[in-house]
Amino acid sequence: MSTIIARDRLILALDVPSSDEAERLLARVQDQIVFVKVGLELYTAAGPEMVQRLITRGKRVFLDLKFLDIEETVRRATARVAAMGVEFLTVHANRKALAAAVQGRGESALKLLAVTVLTNFDSQDLREMGIQRSVQDLVTARALLASEVGCDGVVASGEEPAILRPKVGPRFLIVTPGVRPAGKDVDDHARATTPTQAISAG
Repeated sequence: MSTIIARDRLILALDVPSSDEAERLLARVQDQIVFVKVGLELYTAAGPEMVQRLITRGKRVFLDLKFLDIEETVRRATARVAAMGVEFLTVHANRKALAAAVQGRGESALKLLAVTVLTNFDSQDLREMGIQRSVQDLVTARALLASEVGCDGVVASGEEPAILRPKVGPRFLIVTPGVRPAGKDVDDHARATTPTQAISAG
């Protein structure tokens, strides 16, 4: 794999309930981090306007909305995200939803990331959903599906890159949420890792 500088590997999660709190968090890191994640909470509070402000200020935006709906809805919504200038968008790893998102982004620079298995899920959660396979097996199957459909990468826990990288190749993106410094609270992530572990895993 080509060398990637540290600040391009790190994505700051703006998991806060208001634009004011997001601004305070950004002020603390200033230009040390250029990649930021906007999830459901902040997007619901501050909307597309917050995303546009971030992009105008030179931030690279990862919009983590985990689309999953009928194909036409996903296609149109993805087209709107692409028009905003967002860099990454998440879509749940469902074949029809992923294919619709690929169609919706058209020729734009938007990169699509398939959400494999949420990082707060474990094997017991899968069994309760009627899925009789391990988390790692399901993550692998969904990563291969995402690659087949034309996505640019996946969202997977820091435990999975070492398994996925040989199967998906060096150019396929693997974004790992739930990354915390050693000793820090992992919140509700059942499969969390440290930055060093995540990078070393691929």
